[in-house]
Parts: sequence; structure tokens; C-alpha cells
Amino acid sequence: MKRLIYIIIALSCAFTLHAQDENLKFAYDVYFEMNFDNREFYRSDFSTSMTIFGARLTPAAGLEAVQKDGTSHRIMIGADVMKDFGAPKENSQLVKEINLYYRLEKKFDKTRMSIYAGIFPRSNMSGNYSEAFFSDSLKFYDNNLEGILLKFKRPNAYFEVGCDWMGQYGESNRERFMIFTSGEGRIAPILSLGYSGYMYHFANSWQVKGLVDNILLNPYARFDFGHLTDFQRLSLKVGYLQALQNNRKHVGHYVFPGGLHVDLEVRKWNVALKNMAYYGSDLMPYYNGFDEGGTKYGGNLYLGDPFYRVHDDLTTGPGLYDRFEVCYEPSIGKYLKIRVAALFHFHGFHYSGCQQVVGFKASF
Repeated sequence: MKRLIYIIIALSCAFTLHAQDENLKFAYDVYFEMNFDNREFYRSDFSTSMTIFGARLTPAAGLEAVQKDGTSHRIMIGADVMKDFGAPKENSQLVKEINLYYRLEKKFDKTRMSIYAGIFPRSNMSGNYSEAFFSDSLKFYDNNLEGILLKFKRPNAYFEVGCDWMGQYGESNRERFMIFTSGEGRIAPILSLGYSGYMYHFANSWQVKGLVDNILLNPYARFDFGHLTDFQRLSLKVGYLQALQNNRKHVGHYVFPGGLHVDLEVRKWNVALKNMAYYGSDLMPYYNGFDEGGTKYGGNLYLGDPFYRVHDDLTTGPGLYDRFEVCYEPSIGKYLKIRVAALFHFHGFHYSGCQQVVGFKASF
């Protein structure tokens, strides 16, 4: 309740300033998401079977000033309101976080630059990141970035780089931050070259020492044949996932897991068939390890989909992870996106589980 009061006070101040300065105008962003994700992973030990079913509303309002050259400045305040359906009401805190951020948009000839600074929704990221970087559950439950994001977009290329400060150094709270980046450019009618990457610094707290560096890189080439056919999309993306990780206290040197990463997508009549195949070594070698405080590294250190561990037992060496998806994404209108999908996970010749997904996303 206190958070809502603070937002109301801030918006009242914004309206007052708007009335006093004709160069300022009222601005708003509203984002809604409902996600149903039924996970049946009992056939493997990579992840827990569960159903994620919830909704999020992210409203923000503030002031915008537009210069004569079109440069736009916004200062926004809002809230991240989220509810897991069926969660006990007495344990449910609807307002998860206050959003407050500055946004700059400026155009240089054919290049559009955007800067976000503060606490702002993760949906403002434009990069093409594999789920080895960020799992679908992470993107749903950890909705915001806290830091800065810089983006450049051209007709045939884009680039972004940002910093997300994820943990403040404290008695039991580890200092954690991530620098991430992604870019892609079309160099021929059917060929684009791109990359994505991050450096995740998983550092100490007062009580628990032991620092882990987690770096992940993904250069790739994308071949797009859709415009040469009757398909909405016909693309092949071939890349390599390379990790560099160092548990400084308990290992003392870098390890270099990695492997080939291939994505194929065929789309027609808003129905898509997608297949992702990864062949390589375990990208999360410390997943089942523990820090000095007895806390399992797990999803605290690795933010990607745990299926990229490749093996769910003590088997070592390279392995194959394959994910096949069938989805329907109808064209409803300008503001609404709907996705109905079924995903099937395989490791080698072993069936590892499936997901049934229904999602609604609306933005204004």
C-alpha cells in the first residue's frame, strides 16, 4: 500500500509540472502479460514439474519532453504488479517492485538510439538471446533490469549493451551484476551475422566468500529464405555457444564448456515449427555445487534453461539436447500478441519432458 501511495504522489507532481510547462506532456506505458506454462518434466531430473500460471501488469506514467530535432526525453514511475494464480492471499504481495527510469530516444539519419537508465522492464531488451542465457521462467519472474541499457537500431542491423545490477553486497546478500550485449547485421539478402553474450559476476557477501565468473558467448550466422518462398519465415541459425567459467576459490582456473547451437524455424499461416539442437558439453558444470554457506549454486549462478546441462546423471562428455516446438501465434491486432505452444525436450534418444504454453501479451 505504501508503494502505491508513493506512486500516486509522484504522478500528482508530474501532472502539476505538466500544467506549468507547455513543453512537457504526459506520457505512459502499460504492459500486461498472462502466462500459462504446464511443465511435465518427470521423465528427467533437469527441472521440476510444475504449472506456472499467473499475470502481470506493469503500468508506468510520467513526463515527456520532445526537442525540435525529435529527441525525446522521458522520466517514468510505475509498478510491477504480479500474481501467481492460486497463491495464498495472505502470502501474496501484488506490488513486487517500483519501476522508475529515464528514457532517451534520438535519431541520427537512419540510426535510432535509445537509452534506459533506472529500474525498467526486461521487455525493452531487443537482443536475440538463446535460452541458454535466460530461461523462460526467469524472464517471467524476474521482470525488471536495474541499471542501464543502450540500443542502436538501423534498417538492417541492431546493437545493444547493458548492465543489470542484481545484488547489493551485504551480510548474506552476494554482490552480483551482469554486463550483456547482442547485435546482428544483414550482410546479404539471405545472410545475417550476429552474436550475443554476457559476463555474470557472482561475488562475495560478508558471510560467504568465493567468487565465480560466468561468461557466455554465442556468435552465429542466420540464413533467411522466407522472402524467396511463400512462407512467412524460413530460417536457419547456426552458431556456437562458448562458456568461460571460473570458481576462483574452489577450482582456481577457467573451464571452457561449449558446443554447436542450431535453430530451424518454418512459419506459415501464423503456425510455426521450431527446432533447436545443441551438441556439446555441460554449460553449467557447477550447477550442483555448493558455496561455503551451504547454498546450492543452481539457478543463482546459471540463469539459462537447465536442460543445457546435457546430462541429468553422472555421465560426462558431450551430449545432444534437442527442443522441438509447435506454436500458433495469430495476428490479432496492433496491441495484442497471443501464443499457444507445445514444446518437447529430448537428450540424445531420451525423452526429457514437455510443456504446454498459452500466453497473452498486450502493450500500449
